[in-house]
Amino acid sequence: MLIPSFGRPAELAVTLSGLAAQEGVPFRVIVSDQTEGEAEVLQPAVRAMVRVLEAQGRGVQLERHLPRRGLAEHRHYLLDLASAPFVLFLDNDVWLEPGSLDRMYRALRAAGCGFVGSAVQGLSYLPDPRPHERTGLSLWPGNEVSPERIRPGSEGFARWPLHNAANLAHAAAELAIPPGEWRLYRVAWVGGCVLFDRAALVECGGFDFWDQLPPGHAGEDVAAQWRVMERYGGAGIIPSGAVHLEAPTTVTDRAIDAAHVILGQ
Repeated sequence: MLIPSFGRPAELAVTLSGLAAQEGVPFRVIVSDQTEGEAEVLQPAVRAMVRVLEAQGRGVQLERHLPRRGLAEHRHYLLDLASAPFVLFLDNDVWLEPGSLDRMYRALRAAGCGFVGSAVQGLSYLPDPRPHERTGLSLWPGNEVSPERIRPGSEGFARWPLHNAANLAHAAAELAIPPGEWRLYRVAWVGGCVLFDRAALVECGGFDFWDQLPPGHAGEDVAAQWRVMERYGGAGIIPSGAVHLEAPTTVTDRAIDAAHVILGQ
């Protein structure tokens, strides 16, 4: 589990609590904190959840990584620390329901693609079903995933509204997927919770483009996913199991689109 973190100790504690509820897959956690001033990894709620994970026999590595040079560099740093065959990039404001990690792991192993992502759901939007934003939902037949090239203006790019609000929760309810099963679907990209085949991500360059970007940027995860999708394919998973805590974003400077800079689109 690779968690880049900045300035949200309460949300980070909730994220860690979600990991403590996962079963079926052995894992260790690396949290890299870029909070300036007092480290959020020293806050009581975070420390308590670290102790829970450690008591469960899960390794937890806490890093301080300063100065801040942008999210791409932060993800690059975390990826360099990883050695497991599969790595989950998890934002520090996402709670995973029990069973999510095992489902993602089994789905990625079975599909043999580059990544499987659980798009985050804002459950405050459950009363807002938005069927017009779910018309682009397209399942991969037999959960078999193929490489795709996604760019602005392409047919695949138009899928992005599917991940708005609580759309995936409504889609899961309509599909009535039996407990323990899943469906993989075509995505534009997935934010917040993505399980990669680490070798595939590294082979595609990971986040090695970080030094081509100013510190203030967004979309570095999109650029990395599109490179992986072109060689290995990538998919979203239903049910998602990832809940967005709906805290204010810490990525306030979005003037530079990393995918535009790196992929020239």
